Amino acid sequence: MAKTRNKNIQAKLVFLGDMGAGKTSLVSRFVRGQFSDFQESTIGAAFFTQVLSLNEATIKLDIWDTAGQERYHSLAPMYYRGAAAAVVVYDLTSSESFERAKKWVQELQRQGNPNLIKFLVANKVDLEEKRKVGNEEGELYVKENGLYFLETSAKTAHNVNELFYEIAKKLAKAAPSRPTGMRLHSRPQETGRRHSSPNLSNIRLFHLQVKWIKIKQRNGFSASETPTKHIA
Repeated sequence: MAKTRNKNIQAKLVFLGDMGAGKTSLVSRFVRGQFSDFQESTIGAAFFTQVLSLNEATIKLDIWDTAGQERYHSLAPMYYRGAAAAVVVYDLTSSESFERAKKWVQELQRQGNPNLIKFLVANKVDLEEKRKVGNEEGELYVKENGLYFLETSAKTAHNVNELFYEIAKKLAKAAPSRPTGMRLHSRPQETGRRHSSPNLSNIRLFHLQVKWIKIKQRNGFSASETPTKHIA
């Protein structure tokens, strides 16, 4: 078989937003295919890795799911500094959640890396009857602030795969300039028959590795790692 060069990219992705917005649920839905109505609050931050294959690149996402509680806000910069992409999540049934999401965006604009790929995500679209923030409000805000926008539901999986797919595509496109938060390598890839996941269009999931990171007051980080899972 003929061989072509394929970009092999490692990128840091951080999730930010108010407590209860659904950050952990979105990440869990994507990497595990699971949703729980009773998701425990993240303590400090949780770390996941996920490898996706696009036509033009293989993307390894180092995903940091940060805690939304106010007491952990001061820790956020250690996660978003050096990130290649950031997702700010709000609960569309809460106007207050939307306003706090705007503050996260402003913080990223001030302190994030200049080439940071930024997404604003309105979560819980399955609760349409309780909606307090209209789609047009989110669309207008991202247009004015240079972000990308999606409405999602971690519960029904609406637009969850699409979110990560769009992030991966934009990272692959940005890779030649090697922005902050990305590592670029070249690797040979065989051309020929390609297999794609029925849920992810032309994205192929190779493996999932999950690490839980908890912040300790004195000792910094302690991490426990689950065995790597291979997804066909």
